[in-house]
Amino acid sequence: MKTFLLSFGLLLLTCQVMLAQNDFRIGGKLIYGTEIESIGIGATAEIPIIDKLVIAPDIGYYFPKKEGDVKFNMFEINGNVNYYFVDDETLGFYGLGGLNYTHAKVKFDNDFVGSGSGSSGEVGLNLGAGANFPIGKNFLPFAEIKYVLGDADQLVIGAGVKFNID
Repeated sequence: MKTFLLSFGLLLLTCQVMLAQNDFRIGGKLIYGTEIESIGIGATAEIPIIDKLVIAPDIGYYFPKKEGDVKFNMFEINGNVNYYFVDDETLGFYGLGGLNYTHAKVKFDNDFVGSGSGSSGEVGLNLGAGANFPIGKNFLPFAEIKYVLGDADQLVIGAGVKFNID
């Protein structure tokens, strides 16, 4: 959890530095990971580079899952680049690609084996797509789906809102 909070702080610091950019967005989202089979929360940002291309860092924390004597939790940090194929008043459709770091931790405690814990971090690649749904407000609903390729393979489905920072 400390690493997640530190990562979130770094994301916010990066966003503060980039506030001078036009069309900068920051937001939150709900996520679901198929490997962990749990929902989570996340933060995301969009930092324009050139026309139709943005840097999109994000983080996600999956709510802890407990099965019997085993407790499992996971978070991810992503550095994506989004390319907008369509970006008009009615829809923004983009493809995404980038790097993923997933950290998982397992704790167990039972009467026969005793207690213990272990953790592991894996690096992977993100491939996916997303859509923004402009509604004429200062916030922008969005949805995206990505597949994380690597040792921590999983499909991640997310939806949330991005806020325009001018």
